[in-house]
Amino acid sequence: MIDTPLGALSVHWQRRAVRCVRLPMHKACAHRPTLAAPAWLEQEFHAYFRDATHDFSIVLQLVGTAFQQRVWQALRRIPSGAVKRYGDLAAELGSSARAVGNACRANPCPILVPCHRVVAQRGLGGFAGQTDGASMCIKVWLLRHENVDLTEFGA
Repeated sequence: MIDTPLGALSVHWQRRAVRCVRLPMHKACAHRPTLAAPAWLEQEFHAYFRDATHDFSIVLQLVGTAFQQRVWQALRRIPSGAVKRYGDLAAELGSSARAVGNACRANPCPILVPCHRVVAQRGLGGFAGQTDGASMCIKVWLLRHENVDLTEFGA
């Protein structure tokens, strides 16, 4: 577990590769035994929460379909402070906005694979499969942390 301004993140790693990040809204992690995260991992997350322009050097071990992998790679190329629309990302990948949204929803490592930087044609869209509640509060917080101007999204 890593304490952050969002609450405790549950991070699953093997050797020096991160496999999964669970945000505080995921109740499934609440009853799992917790280990303190290693210093190298805590330092990376704390650096991001101090400075949103921090480039993570964490190795990821992401499990997903070939299409999901392509989407996740594209997400990692969106810089801090920028957003991209689902439809624009879909056009780049030769896919549909819905397929991109489904890949974002399946993202095993939010924050590290910044799916929060993808927004709808009108409005913020969703986050972690939700369009309101705790997940959207986290998306808004992350975008504000990265100095994204949310006025055009009504937030």
